[in-house]
Amino acid sequence: MSLNWVKEIEGVNLFESVDLAKYTTIKLKAIGDIATVESIDALTLVIQGLQKHGIEYHVLGWGANQVISKTKNTLFIKLKLPLDRDIFKTVHKFYDLPASTPLNLLQSHAQKFGLKGWEVLTGIPASLGGAIYMNAGTALGEICNIVESVTILEPTGKVRVEKINENSFSYRKNHFVSEGEIIIEARLLHHGEDPKISQKIKEYMSYRKSTQPLASFNCGCVWKNYDANHKAGLVIDKLKLNLLKINDLEVSDKHCNFLENKGSATFEDFNALIGLTKEELLLHTGIKFELEAKIY
Repeated sequence: MSLNWVKEIEGVNLFESVDLAKYTTIKLKAIGDIATVESIDALTLVIQGLQKHGIEYHVLGWGANQVISKTKNTLFIKLKLPLDRDIFKTVHKFYDLPASTPLNLLQSHAQKFGLKGWEVLTGIPASLGGAIYMNAGTALGEICNIVESVTILEPTGKVRVEKINENSFSYRKNHFVSEGEIIIEARLLHHGEDPKISQKIKEYMSYRKSTQPLASFNCGCVWKNYDANHKAGLVIDKLKLNLLKINDLEVSDKHCNFLENKGSATFEDFNALIGLTKEELLLHTGIKFELEAKIY
């Protein structure tokens, strides 16, 4: 596919036939094309051009829960939208933030000022847009509880604002972003200030470091929990499936809902290991666990 036209768009940097491993946290080797986009106008032109040329596209935030399976006739997009960091100098009632805002920046702001509700973001390696897309969360709660509205770019170039209500999200899922649409901005709120939040974030971050392989190459939790009594990691541990390994990819001993890339693992390794794990889970529990990781 020809992407020469992409190079002509101001605010876009195109990288062709590069190793995309560095754009995902699990770092599975994959050769493909990626563009960094620095404005909404540029993003609109890119999306419209891709549709015109019949080229697929996927947005990679931090690539924390994303696994790349194919790259042919596909352009991966990484948003680098402008962010005025002065907004974090004081507390505001609302925060209008670009989708590319890192969650660790929000965590730091919440810890500094004790913003109630923002503790749910603790330790999540993601951009704001990606976290909203999958309704990311921790044991402390989900991001949906601090989102007031989401601004979305439609494939037609139209921008709409989605007001969030009780039906907008469910577990690890949103119900308002359709195929081809891209989250470009969100308005966050908080539930007041409480100095105890700072300590809560500090303690939960310490807990995550001690119970999850945060320093390894992984894509976060691979499986969705079935329910409160059938949490994927605990079930995998109970069945001793943490002994499973295919080449350089293995189930983490630290947290069994993580797969760790110990070197040069591939998507084929990933696909084989999740297939084997899914079969074993179904055989021993009768439950069809769903993937939390997104495969593109």
